[in-house]
Amino acid sequence: MRNSFFYLPVIILLIAGMSCQQSGSSKKVKLETAADSAGYAIGILVGTNNKQQVDNAPGGSDINLEAMATAFRVAALEQEGEMTVEEADQVVRRFFESAGEREGQLNLESGNAFLEQNKNREGVNTTASGLQYEVLVEGDGPVPVADDRVRVHYHGTLIDGTVFDSSVERGEPAVFGVTQVIQGWTEALQLMPVGSKWKIYLPSELAYGERGAGADIGPNTTLVFEVELLEIVEQ
Repeated sequence: MRNSFFYLPVIILLIAGMSCQQSGSSKKVKLETAADSAGYAIGILVGTNNKQQVDNAPGGSDINLEAMATAFRVAALEQEGEMTVEEADQVVRRFFESAGEREGQLNLESGNAFLEQNKNREGVNTTASGLQYEVLVEGDGPVPVADDRVRVHYHGTLIDGTVFDSSVERGEPAVFGVTQVIQGWTEALQLMPVGSKWKIYLPSELAYGERGAGADIGPNTTLVFEVELLEIVEQ
């Protein structure tokens, strides 16, 4: 699963040097020396970074942050905790793998429903692989082959419109080999004449599949791209 990497370091986090939670708040820490401040700063940096990772992970919103902060203190001060490091590793693996599977199933179902409805719209074509595309501008240039490199502008979103990547917003076209991208792109590029602008709809198996990609593209996520094929790049 995409989040199988997401284990023990996630648990060892939050606020170093701070006391256990008391009435919903943390006890003030005196920062009298450079070492005091460094310890506190490390806790802030580690806590902020790992809290962001938790928030972006499947099931992360369900994590008990009070328990997590308490466990950090227990581990950092080498006190006896409720589980060993080995047990903690297994607990976290199981939790995120299970949450990832649930998220993946929901993404798959919502993506399939979207594609089923989308394929019936006027102007949408569907290939044998399940790739759907809509011609926005029909170019009259050559069509790339597998060995070519191309320059393209693109704008990628989830089915709810969330933008996850866009060369258009960066103002800089991308250059890559036709076969150096996800499967749906490789197929679409070899159907597009230079000068074309298409909107393509990729079922998850033609995109990033079960592994997903980064924080924005979860497992089994259907993706939508506007792709403008600018040129075939001479090699």
